[in-house]
Amino acid sequence: MEPEPRDERRALAEQAFRQASFSMSVFDAQQRYLRLNEVACQVMGVDEAVLQGQPFPYGVPDDVSQQGTLIALRDVVARGKPVHYESFTRAPSGIREHAWNLELWPIFTESGEVGGVGMAAFDSSEQHWARQRLAVLDEASSRLGRSLDLWRTAEELTELIVPRFAEFASVDLFDEVLQGEEPGLVPADADVTLRRAAHFSTSRDLSVIAVGESDTYPPFSPPARAVRTGQAVLSCGNGEPEFDRWMASVPERASKLHAEGGVVTSVLAVPLIARGTTLGVTVLFRVREDEFNEDDFTLAKELAGRAALCVDNARRYTRERNTALALQASLLPHGPSQQSAVDVATRYQPTDTRAGVGGDWFDVIPLSGARVGLVVGDVVGHGIQASATMGRLRTAVQTLADVDLPPDELLAHLDDLVIRLNGDSEIGRPDGVGETGATCLYAVYDPISRTLTAASAGHPSPVLVLPDGTSQMVDISVGPVLGVGGLPFECLEMEVPEGSLLALYSDGLVEATEHDPDVGIERLRQVLTDPSVGAGLEDRCDEVLRALLPQHPADDVALVLARTRALHADHVAVWDLETDYPVVAEARRLATAQLEEWGLGEFNFVTELVVSELVTNALRYGLEPIQLRLIYDRTLICEVSDSNSTSPHLRRARIFDEGGRGLMLVAQLTTKWGTRHTATGKTIWTEQALRPGSAW
Repeated sequence: MEPEPRDERRALAEQAFRQASFSMSVFDAQQRYLRLNEVACQVMGVDEAVLQGQPFPYGVPDDVSQQGTLIALRDVVARGKPVHYESFTRAPSGIREHAWNLELWPIFTESGEVGGVGMAAFDSSEQHWARQRLAVLDEASSRLGRSLDLWRTAEELTELIVPRFAEFASVDLFDEVLQGEEPGLVPADADVTLRRAAHFSTSRDLSVIAVGESDTYPPFSPPARAVRTGQAVLSCGNGEPEFDRWMASVPERASKLHAEGGVVTSVLAVPLIARGTTLGVTVLFRVREDEFNEDDFTLAKELAGRAALCVDNARRYTRERNTALALQASLLPHGPSQQSAVDVATRYQPTDTRAGVGGDWFDVIPLSGARVGLVVGDVVGHGIQASATMGRLRTAVQTLADVDLPPDELLAHLDDLVIRLNGDSEIGRPDGVGETGATCLYAVYDPISRTLTAASAGHPSPVLVLPDGTSQMVDISVGPVLGVGGLPFECLEMEVPEGSLLALYSDGLVEATEHDPDVGIERLRQVLTDPSVGAGLEDRCDEVLRALLPQHPADDVALVLARTRALHADHVAVWDLETDYPVVAEARRLATAQLEEWGLGEFNFVTELVVSELVTNALRYGLEPIQLRLIYDRTLICEVSDSNSTSPHLRRARIFDEGGRGLMLVAQLTTKWGTRHTATGKTIWTEQALRPGSAW
């Protein structure tokens, strides 16, 4: 076979250069254009004749940086070795940015010097964008849903999109979603009202709706169409009739676009759908010259799908949290307690974490004899289960306090209840999952004797601030947490001066910042004794929370501040009675005389009947000594004590019975009555409501 003529081979090589499917260029040693093939001319957007002899980067627009390519050309000449260079710029003849792989190699003369540089440019944009999409999806998996806060999740989505794929992105949700509920169906051809959860933009701020405000989208607008159909909607932006109509329907938006340049090349509205429910829509604006393409369309739908699941998880968490908060709020005390032994201010601060609402609680329980019970407790765990358990324990404490059990006995009964609750929850569950644990502090203050009696089941001891401004920890022997069983609780009894401040709290207060309860307690004592804080208990409560809690507390906090009051001798009358029946008349006389002295003569009739019945019962069924006590508080309290621990009870007397009607009469004439056991017997007490303004 004869070899082809030299000219034919050269012509064939020339055609191979010119017709290559990638850009090829040749430069001299001074980086001037010598040759360009057809693809290179298409990329540059000018003919070869225009570029020949011109120094690189002649022909490249000013907004397309080619400094890196120029440095690579010079490096090949200087070193005489090939160079691989990657750049990301738009083509001079195009509007969309491209990824380029450049291969540059030296062209040697016959003398061995570098006389020129050859360059081949491969457009790797598809591979680059594919890697970018994978990188964005990978980033989305780690960034989206880091918080169970709906607003923050929406922010994360917009920050992921801008400025990678759009100059502006917004997330609008139905109000029901932000409240933790599922939205209803959107009627066809109806306006769609959504609330702005987040938006983010580049230097051009295209938003006219502030975060938290609502916006109404007309049926023909891309967001409304996306929500109604459940399909992503791509609009060409300015020039498309429906887009221009949408912009014109909101003059503020139209004027904002005009001020910012006015050119929106394309709009993409993608519905946020999770588990078959449309939660809202995300809207992307592009003002760059290249419009959204099919790859952008696919990526936006994938991101919206992932974000929708995170939004729905946050919505479900919000619903559970709202339910738990509502349950807990319904179980906690509402309004001031009907007692006058202490002035009280209380606070409950729920946790701000995804763990959910906890089981902290407090209570202020009026007791007989003008006393008051103060309770603070903490159920282990979070969520609705902890709130429900808290409600059961609070009810149990109120019931046990109503029968006037001493604090140590009350906690013992509460301990038995928790053990039974654990037994119920562990049926068929040998792993013990669902086991209940709780701490509780129960204290009783008597304003007549000015004594505080308290016991603790694993709960922090209260802080006591004396009238002189000094503070101390109440030295309670802390017993085991509730649910352990088999161990006793010890009771502390101490005298408390009038005007002392007692602080009961849950551990979330003193462990919130340093996680060291000793440090937290010391800080609490400093705040409680700080003279610069207002004297009011409400101000003091607010200052305690401000000083000890971070912005987002990790645990629930319950706080009770109680300033003690005292019932002085002129409001209490006590008589020791003889054990013969004539003393009944004497008791009536003493009682009516005391009421006259207090200015309560209008209550003489009822009080005489009550005193007669209670003293007669004590003489008939009780044991000596017998004592009568009247207390002038917010109510008129009548007490008769004896040494027999047997409690009386109401019964229905038959027609011919000679007795059995006295207590029924007492119950009808008084506001309430009851029995409390003492160390030496029992006390029967009654309360009569006084006229407004008559209490001290």
